[in-house]
Amino acid sequence: MNIQLGRGKEVRRAYGIDEIALVPGLRTLDPQMANTCWHIGGIEREIPIIASAMDGVVDAKMAVLLSQLGALGVLNLEGVQTRYEDPAPILDQIAAVGKDGFVALMQKLYAEPIQPKLIQKRIAEIKTQGGIAAVSLTPAGATRYGETAAEAGADLIFVQATVVSTAHLSPASITPLDLGKFCQKMPVPVILGNCVTYEVALNLMKAGAAAVLVGIGPGAACTSRGVLGIGIPQATAVADCAAARDDYHRETGRYVSVIADGGLVTGGDICKCIACGADGVMIGSPFARAKEAPGRGFHWGMATPSPVLPRGTRIRVGTTGTLEQILRGPAQLDDGTHNFLGALQTSMGTLGAKDLKEMQQVEVVIAPSLLTEGKVYQKAQQLGMGK
Repeated sequence: MNIQLGRGKEVRRAYGIDEIALVPGLRTLDPQMANTCWHIGGIEREIPIIASAMDGVVDAKMAVLLSQLGALGVLNLEGVQTRYEDPAPILDQIAAVGKDGFVALMQKLYAEPIQPKLIQKRIAEIKTQGGIAAVSLTPAGATRYGETAAEAGADLIFVQATVVSTAHLSPASITPLDLGKFCQKMPVPVILGNCVTYEVALNLMKAGAAAVLVGIGPGAACTSRGVLGIGIPQATAVADCAAARDDYHRETGRYVSVIADGGLVTGGDICKCIACGADGVMIGSPFARAKEAPGRGFHWGMATPSPVLPRGTRIRVGTTGTLEQILRGPAQLDDGTHNFLGALQTSMGTLGAKDLKEMQQVEVVIAPSLLTEGKVYQKAQQLGMGK
């Protein structure tokens, strides 16, 4: 239902993940019976969680560990891993710099040119250790380095920007990336994003995307919503794009996974995104807290080092446990940020969902008080949901 914002301007209400709740149905099942497997680009994974292509989250070592644990990690091919032979001292500098010098330092460090030989080397490091080599490029980067990544053996190529569309206008001197042609010529599946609307998601699917990333600005380190004023809260964005997936599947018989990207911190956030229609989720800051993460307890977004308009900041997330504890448990914290797989299985069991498709069909209600109702002591003592 549209609402009149003022004369000549109608708007509709959009909802965030914190504003909704999942409703138990008529049956329950043992969590061990909940099947969480999903497919992306023809690759099956037990856990529908992807680690974001951010320099503080994924390096070659993390990508291999995530693969071994049943999930997936995406390596940023335009970050420090492909600009520096030895990224360790660069990551040390980023962790050590003060707040006032952070932006200038990031702009300086990311001005170092990308080296194609390092793209090949990082992908080889992942592949030789048995990991899934999923990599990320901006549309401009895909034009320059897409073929290099494919030839090096990348299993999946993510083409990501704050907003990506099939109808991009550029100055006459610049030839924009044709997403449809890129998907056709790449010998590996291509994942496109980000988007937040039914129409754009549908167009990306028609262009040949193997999966679509949904989310603009909800990430913990992202400031795009404040800088640009753009975005749609994740619950509504995911539901709209999932509707495009279902319509496209009915028309063509081709199923394109929808991935909720950004703004997800707890197991409950992941469960609610899937209930809104997502096939999987992409998260950054929870993985940046792993002992094995390259960020030294810090997390920053892909647009943070922009030389023109940084749309992100560096946040301190600390280190709370191993990657295995965060993904598969046992949980060492009481705030829902450990054992994501266990949280998803338990939620599915409580809701009676045997697999992710049934999880996408559970009842959802608008519940702004879900995270605050009755939590006075937790909030006062900064425990559990009150942290």
